[in-house]
Amino acid sequence: MPNMQEEAGAPLTAADTTSASTPSPQRHWRALALTAAAIGVVVDQGTKVWALSSLGDGQSRPLIGDLVQLRLIRNAGAAFSFGDGVTSLLTLVAVGISVWVARALWRTTTRIWALTLWVLLGGAIGNLIDRFFRSPGPGRGHVVDFLDYGGLFVGNVADIAIVVVAVVYGVMIYSGLVQVKHAVSKAWANIDVLLKQRHDELPKLVETCKQ
Repeated sequence: MPNMQEEAGAPLTAADTTSASTPSPQRHWRALALTAAAIGVVVDQGTKVWALSSLGDGQSRPLIGDLVQLRLIRNAGAAFSFGDGVTSLLTLVAVGISVWVARALWRTTTRIWALTLWVLLGGAIGNLIDRFFRSPGPGRGHVVDFLDYGGLFVGNVADIAIVVVAVVYGVMIYSGLVQVKHAVSKAWANIDVLLKQRHDELPKLVETCKQ
């Protein structure tokens, strides 16, 4: 009598059921990263709402002495007020970066990349909200900045997130280069050992040929 399970297809086992119901590590980190990015956006926008309501008088208030002060400005450009006249172009660039980060975040399976990408995505979206929903209009909105770093530049929480990512990426790149350097050094050391072994065997080979 034919096996009914073979006719219907591969049988379901307890292991199959468990694997189907248990979320993969990749899916877990995607969910965690997206949740953290959302929290970052909420914190960024919340601090901006506070700054608009509490720092509207234009006065500077010390936060960490003279090193970091609270001073409200509306920035039409990028960092250091670069690109004040091309706000719409900066918005398009920010949208493109956000889409790229979101795709990279969806594909990554590495914990450290997931954590750094959510920080970058949250920071980019936080400033994009300003571009689309603040005056003078959609795509041309001015970003709310209120953290004055010793008069060098004024930023916000989203900028902090972006800077943190830049630092982490720099550390990761440096660490990767160091690992490559060690791997190359080890490979050359192995080659040197092999060459010395062949050099030591050369006299024996000559003697053998003479015989």
